[in-house]
Amino acid sequence: MGVHQRPTKQPPPPTPPLKGEGSQHSWANPMTTIHEPTIPPPRRLRPWNAVERRLAKVGISGRVLVLLAPALWLLVFFLIPLAVVFGISLTTKQFGRPPYSPLLTTEEGTVQLTLHLNNYIRLFTDNLYVAAYLSSIRIAAIATIITLIIGYPMAYAIARAPDRWRNILLMLVILPFFTSFLLRVYALTGFMRGNGVINQFLGLFGIEPLVMMQTDFAVYVGIVYTYLPFMILPLYTTLVKLDTSLFEASADLGARPLRTFLSVTMPLSLPGIVAGSMLVFIPAIGEFVIPSLLGGPGTLMIGRVLWDEFFTNTNWPRAAAVAMAMLVVVVVPIMLLQRAQGAVVEK
Repeated sequence: MGVHQRPTKQPPPPTPPLKGEGSQHSWANPMTTIHEPTIPPPRRLRPWNAVERRLAKVGISGRVLVLLAPALWLLVFFLIPLAVVFGISLTTKQFGRPPYSPLLTTEEGTVQLTLHLNNYIRLFTDNLYVAAYLSSIRIAAIATIITLIIGYPMAYAIARAPDRWRNILLMLVILPFFTSFLLRVYALTGFMRGNGVINQFLGLFGIEPLVMMQTDFAVYVGIVYTYLPFMILPLYTTLVKLDTSLFEASADLGARPLRTFLSVTMPLSLPGIVAGSMLVFIPAIGEFVIPSLLGGPGTLMIGRVLWDEFFTNTNWPRAAAVAMAMLVVVVVPIMLLQRAQGAVVEK
C-alpha cells in the first residue's frame, strides 16, 4: 500500500511595503491602517504681538488704535491751530514780535489772564466787515445756484450714458484738476479781458467789446468754472444709483417726463444736491484768489479783507477775529444742510 502524504499549507505571500514606509513594515497585517504622524504647520511670527499685549495691558484695543491716528491728526493740525487763532483774536495789536499782546502776564508772582473782546465788537459795528460778510454770502450763494443749474444736467447725462462712454466723460470732468488752480484762473483772464478771445470773436460780427474783467460777472464765472467738478461728482454718484424701474413705473402711470423728474428724480437726488452745494458754497464764501484776479475794487469778499488785515495792516488780532467769525458763518450752513439731508434720508 502506498503512503499518503498530507499537503502542507503554503505561507501567505509577503505584503508589499507601504509607500513611504521602511522594510520593518514589510510583513505588517494588510488589515491594519498605519497613520503617518502629522507635523503641525510652522507658526507664523507676528511682530506686533508684543505691541498688542502691551497695549492690551493699558486698555487700548485695535479699534481705538485705528481711530487714534485720525484723532491725532485733527488734534495737531486743526484743533490746536484753531485754539491758537482764537487766542490771538482775544488780544490787542502791538508793535513787535509777535505783533499782539500776550494773554498771560506774570506780575509779582501772580499770573493774570487778559481777554479783549474789542475785535469781535468791531466786526458788528464796522460797516466794512458786515458788508464783506453779506457780499461773500451773496456771491457764494449765487455761484452755487449757477453751478447746480449747469452741473445737474451734466451729471444726469453722464449717469445715463453707456458704460463705454461713462469713464471717458468722468475723466473729462476731473481733467482740470491735472493743472494748477492758479493757472486755470489766469487762463480765464485771457478769455475775458478787453482784447481777449471772447471779444475778438465778437468783433468778427461787428459787436462792441464787452467789459467782463474786474466785475462781479467775472467772479461768478471763475467760481463756477473752478468748482463745477465738485458739484458734478456728488450728483453723479447719486443719480447713477437710481433704479430705472421707477421711471418706467412713472411713465406707465401716465406721468410726463417733467412730472417724473420733479416727483421722482429730484427728490431721490437731493442728497447729491446737498453734498455738491456744500462742496461749492463753503470754499467759495472764503475765496481770495478769484476775487483778487478777476474782481474789481467793488468786489468785496471776506477773504480779501482777511488778507488785508493780516499782511497790509499787520493787525493779527483783528484778522483772527475775522477768521473765527467766518468759521461760524460757514458752520451754520453746514449744520442746516446736514439736517435737511438727514431729514430726506429718514423719509
